[in-house]
Amino acid sequence: MVAKDYRVIARNSIKGKWGKLAVTELIYFAIMGACAGLSFIFVGGLAGLLLTGALMLGCAVISNKVIRGQSVEIETLFDGFKNYVGSLVLYLLITIFTCLWTLLFIVPGIIKSLSYGLSFYILSDNPQMPANEARKLSMQMMRGNKWKLFCLHFSFIGWYLLSILTLGILSFWIVPYHNAAVAAFYQNLLPKENLTETENDI
Repeated sequence: MVAKDYRVIARNSIKGKWGKLAVTELIYFAIMGACAGLSFIFVGGLAGLLLTGALMLGCAVISNKVIRGQSVEIETLFDGFKNYVGSLVLYLLITIFTCLWTLLFIVPGIIKSLSYGLSFYILSDNPQMPANEARKLSMQMMRGNKWKLFCLHFSFIGWYLLSILTLGILSFWIVPYHNAAVAAFYQNLLPKENLTETENDI
């Protein structure tokens, strides 16, 4: 399968759910925007740090549900708080390791961000799994698939450029569409991977 196939799956899965997903993304944007707006004081940066992981996990829960044809409610965005510690630890691990690899050079940082790209989708399916294990399983699943995920991300660049012309309003529909396409990518890899073994590197 190629990027176009995942986009088609995402579009078909989102039919009838565009409104809820757009509202969900608006709420996410409002929360993150408020944290960013207060970043000049300590509380804003701290709030962003403490909330981002749980909200990212909530987005992964939504995207997995969409691709699997399950019902989605706006409040599903906050399901990530049911596994707050795991989502926070996972977010911190991904951020730290990606930054460390980026210090070596930008390309290694991009490669590692792709390696970790399925971590929250995995944690969504396995809430009892330790955060670091979810990160390592993402690395395992992405062996030989990083270029495919990169192409999928890149295929949305036209939509995001178009979003700029709408002052970002269109992104409330584009981001859920993008996330659903990545969830379709993740779903396609699940049957093909042996998730009992993990990588030991970082």
